[in-house]
Amino acid sequence: MNATRGFIKRYFSNKYGSAGLFIFLAMVFCAVFAEWICPYKPGQMSSEILRSPSSSHLFGTDHLGRDVFSRVIYGTRTSLLVGFVAAGLSALIGIFVGTVSGYYGGIADEVISKIIDSFLMIPVFFLILIIVAIFGRNLFYIMIVIGLTTWPSNARIMRAQTLSIKERAFVKIARANGESKIRIIFSRIIPNGMYPVIANSALQIGGAILTEAALSFLGLGDPNVMSWGKMISEGKSYMTFAWWIIVFPGIFTILTVIGFSFIGDGLQRALYPALSEVGNE
Repeated sequence: MNATRGFIKRYFSNKYGSAGLFIFLAMVFCAVFAEWICPYKPGQMSSEILRSPSSSHLFGTDHLGRDVFSRVIYGTRTSLLVGFVAAGLSALIGIFVGTVSGYYGGIADEVISKIIDSFLMIPVFFLILIIVAIFGRNLFYIMIVIGLTTWPSNARIMRAQTLSIKERAFVKIARANGESKIRIIFSRIIPNGMYPVIANSALQIGGAILTEAALSFLGLGDPNVMSWGKMISEGKSYMTFAWWIIVFPGIFTILTVIGFSFIGDGLQRALYPALSEVGNE
């Protein structure tokens, strides 16, 4: 309990972590209560085409007369869904692979390390482009592909954690007491070594959101969902005289990515207080 209080205190003592959490909660609020916040349906068209921001249309309207504010708010759902699913899948794979690699060592560690190094050398975004182009522009595929191509960094973090933790006294005592390797991995190694992966996953959420927006901007996103990247892509032809179509979804994209970056920084400094001391020197 004291450890939890200490973690919370350290997290909120970091201004970036607090700001990131505030941005995250604001985005969650928009996603959950979009029906009540938005004055119009996101796909509702009208005769008010390319109207500048006003009291009736806070963010203006696009080339089809759709309310930009409503579309931006509904777009938070897609962005948060992509971010959490992709980063969650990346974390699960990375934790499992990294733990196996670090705990068993030997040939298994060498093979897994070579696979991780191979993934890290591949231009991930271009690999995602190819896979999405082959398998289709479905949001489910996009989330899975992002998760399956971003796990190596989590695996390397978890491997390093495992190499350290498996030499500690409580793990050696568990082995001496006859606990199986599987039990040690799931009850000793992972619970004590996964925290840096969680911090890294916060950064990956922002990266996944940015990747989905980039794919949608390039026309490779799911055409059936609301996306900030798609809004920017649709509005680029009108940017010289209807700037609001691309500026507001762009601002929300940047804010969300920055928010998760701040959360990741806050988590790292809360988990490792020494970082704060170094930063203050």
